Amino acid sequence: MTTQAKNHIHKPITKLNLHTQLSKSTNIEPITMTKALTDPKWRQAMSDECDALVRNGTWELVPPDSSQNIVGCKWIFWIKRNSDGFIDRFKARLVAKGFHQRPGVDYLDTFNPIVKPTTVCVVLSLDVSQGWSLCQLDANNIFLQGHLFENVFM
Repeated sequence: MTTQAKNHIHKPITKLNLHTQLSKSTNIEPITMTKALTDPKWRQAMSDECDALVRNGTWELVPPDSSQNIVGCKWIFWIKRNSDGFIDRFKARLVAKGFHQRPGVDYLDTFNPIVKPTTVCVVLSLDVSQGWSLCQLDANNIFLQGHLFENVFM
């Protein structure tokens, strides 16, 4: 039997050819609000988010009531990049810490509008079979038209 080894044919073992490269990037998402406030780009992203929340009438300012459960909030930061890897924009979102809420006291049900993977597959199949063009849309601020019947104190 003639084998590759007998014919002096040797393939390199690629799984052992591991190497890493550490690049020092100055564009890293901050973890804390304090760190974000030191950079004007993140401050602007936070300002844009606050302006959008106020413009859309997301909340009313009321004095705190000691009998209510106050839900905390947190800033989430991320960098949106173009397909070529360059920075498109800096995004900041103010999110409620929903795990502070108590079932039956602060809320009765939850609803999270998401798209199921099968729906995406059906839409893509229709697109291909019908020869339609497919475009991507990235919205800056989207506010769903859901109405809360409970008061949430944040």
